[in-house]
Parts: sequence; C-alpha cells; structure tokens
Amino acid sequence: MKKRSRHPGSALLRLAVHAAAGTTVLVLGFLVGYILVRGVPNLRPALFAPTYTSENQSMLPAIVNTCTMTLCALLLAVPVGIGASVYMVEYAGRGSRIVRLVRTTTETLSGIPSIVYGLFGMLLFNNAMGFGYSLIAGALTLSIMILPLIMRTTEEALLSVPDLYREGSFGLGAGKLRTVFAIVLPTALPGILSGVILAIGRIVGETAALMYTSGTVAKIAGLSDSGITLALHMYKQASEGLYIEEAYATSVVLLVLVLLINFASGRVAARIGGKRG
Repeated sequence: MKKRSRHPGSALLRLAVHAAAGTTVLVLGFLVGYILVRGVPNLRPALFAPTYTSENQSMLPAIVNTCTMTLCALLLAVPVGIGASVYMVEYAGRGSRIVRLVRTTTETLSGIPSIVYGLFGMLLFNNAMGFGYSLIAGALTLSIMILPLIMRTTEEALLSVPDLYREGSFGLGAGKLRTVFAIVLPTALPGILSGVILAIGRIVGETAALMYTSGTVAKIAGLSDSGITLALHMYKQASEGLYIEEAYATSVVLLVLVLLINFASGRVAARIGGKRG
C-alpha cells in the first residue's frame, strides 16, 4: 500500500508553531536574564532595612505592603467571585438571560484599563467613602479589578466538572448544596486555583490603580494608612531617574516574589488534583 504523502501546509504549520514557541521562550529568557544581570549586582542588605530613608531606599516596607494588599484583595474578591460563579453554573440555569448578562458584563470589565479602575476607586473609596489614600482603598479597588478574572476561570472550572458527578451525588440522596460543596467545588478546585494565581500576578504587578488609591508613602502601613507596593516602589524609583540601580534590584525581588507565589500555588493545585485523581 502506497504511503500517503503529507500535505505541504502541515509542515509549514508545524514550523510556524515551533517558531512561535521558540520565540516566546527566547523573549522570556531574555527578559528574565536582563533583569537578573542588571539587578542582582545591586542587591545589598541595606535595601531590606525596616525603614525607608533618603539615604537608603529600602524595599522592605513595599514588600510587606504588597503581601498585605494581596491578602486583603483576595479575601474580598475570591468568595464573591466563586459564589457568583456557583450561582451562574449550578442554580441560575445554563444559558439563562441572567447568565448571559453577567458573562457579558464580566468580559466588558476585563477589558477596562487599570487606570480607569484607579480613578473609580479614588472617587468612590477615597473620596465618597472617606478612606483616603490607604491600603484598604487599594485592596477594594483591586478586588473589583480581579473579580471578572476569578469569575470567568471559576465558571470554566465548574463547567468542566462532568454532570455524571452531580447525577451520582443526587442518586445517593445528597441535596443540591451538599453536592456543590462536597463534589463539584473540590473537583473544580485546581482550575479555581489557577484563576487565583493569575489574580495574584495582576495584584502584585499593579501600579496605575494604586497610585490613585493606596498612595506612595514608603512605610509599613496599616489598612487605614497610605503605603506603597513593590511594583509602585520600582516605578517611582525608575521614573525619578535617581535610583535606577535600586529599581533594577527591586525588579529582581518582584520577579522572585511572583515566581515563588506561582510555584507555591501550582504545587498546591497539583497536590489537590493528585489527591482527587
């Protein structure tokens, strides 16, 4: 039997895919390598001092504020996002009018620039609600900004759970609420965590929205105080043009922080997925 020859388009498509993948890896490697080469030599113990001064541009207050901001934003957005997605998938009825409306709204909100969220947060939380420049105003703004991302990823994770799981739970006598919390959510948890990881990355790297809400005071701040985050700290140093070396050092710490958070979250998701399997 004569062997069927491959279509020339398949070889071109395979070559294009390999070229795209290689370009992505090269660009990512160049960016990471450039940051490490420029930033690692500028790291010194003084940059991790407890206080920020004009003589020592410590990034420790920004690191602490970043962790506080991330935790507060997730505590505000994750329960609301997961709850809304559970309602849309499990209770509202797939394809209903309210589901289409909410899905369209979340997709629209996902495309809004972050600076618009910052202006909205400044008008609502800083001025109208009287929070002023504070971490809580920034966390509320970021929670609104990441809410569409969490809702969409959670909805897709819930939709990926086979209906056979739900029917089996109902057949054993479990109610709707117990089926959702005991069967559906644990099965969809790895996908939900993937959305949370993406949300953490957006929080940690955000600058525009926080300039108008949390402020740029370089100190370890409470929830009602103004405080700078790590990405905003790096932007401020680079924009002033006086602390370029410190800005590169801050970028290394920011890169390591994001990688550690993603690695830890990925390990948790993999472990949960392995236990479920």
